[in-house]
Amino acid sequence: MLGSRPVRTRHASAVVTLALSLALCAGAVPMAAAAAADDGADPARPVDIGGGRRVTLDCRGSGSPTVVLVSGAGGASDEWTHSVDAARPEAEPRPDPSAVLPEVARFTRVCAYDRPGTTRLDGTPNRSTPVTGPTTAAAGVEDLRATLAAAGEHPPYVLVGASWGAMIASLYARTEPARTAGLVTVDGASPFLKDTLTPAQWATWMDRIRSANPGKGVETPDYPAAVKELRAAPAPPRGLPAVVLTSDRPWDLAVGGGSTWPAWLAAQRRLAGELRARHVSDTDSGHGIAVERPRLVAREIHDVVERARAGQGR
Repeated sequence: MLGSRPVRTRHASAVVTLALSLALCAGAVPMAAAAAADDGADPARPVDIGGGRRVTLDCRGSGSPTVVLVSGAGGASDEWTHSVDAARPEAEPRPDPSAVLPEVARFTRVCAYDRPGTTRLDGTPNRSTPVTGPTTAAAGVEDLRATLAAAGEHPPYVLVGASWGAMIASLYARTEPARTAGLVTVDGASPFLKDTLTPAQWATWMDRIRSANPGKGVETPDYPAAVKELRAAPAPPRGLPAVVLTSDRPWDLAVGGGSTWPAWLAAQRRLAGELRARHVSDTDSGHGIAVERPRLVAREIHDVVERARAGQGR
């Protein structure tokens, strides 16, 4: 992770995409074409969402509520089908039957998707339609809503958002409360970062995101717009089963003016408070919790699913 060990893999570069919104991994090693674990999964399929645009969707398992996995900035659905060896966290992620998606498919229906403009773990573009500019959380919600509807996936949903994906998942939960059964954030980007970072750190981060936008249809999150969208949205539904997972291995946005790690933790605490969520901060993980500790993430998703089935909140 940035600030604690070299960035070598796509899961580790999620920190860089969060910090700089770079969607391409540096130094990624190509993997075998059979990337998903062969556990009887439905084949990933393209879904027409209108306007000549397509999104690739990977759904497995059965049961309700359906868990929807929303990747971090620039990340495709295979972030949920791969993991890293806990003894060698610097190694490349590999397909793993104990990764988050196949593990969740054991107890309910689960879907992950390649957002437009995202990149697969081997550095290749996904099969979804590219994007044309910076992406807001609201645009991400619209694409997610269209994808699920076009694919015939039925609510209610438990939204699981990692990093930037948490902004999309949180906004979906606020704007589609009748369709939302639960929410899990996985070291999720928080709108409170606008408050917990110093003004200089926030401004430098936004400048770097803008300057790092490589164009060519690659996803670049629009954080300022997303913060405004979340703050203008209705409050999170009361009683919504929710968990906030936070990394406990320090990493840094590297935007100058001192470490950003305390600001990240403060924003996580405020997010958990706003969502009335159980806050899991003992994760033994850096920013890429989903690939570093997939069983932990799956276990917390299972808890939210069971609470949703029982009609419980916290």
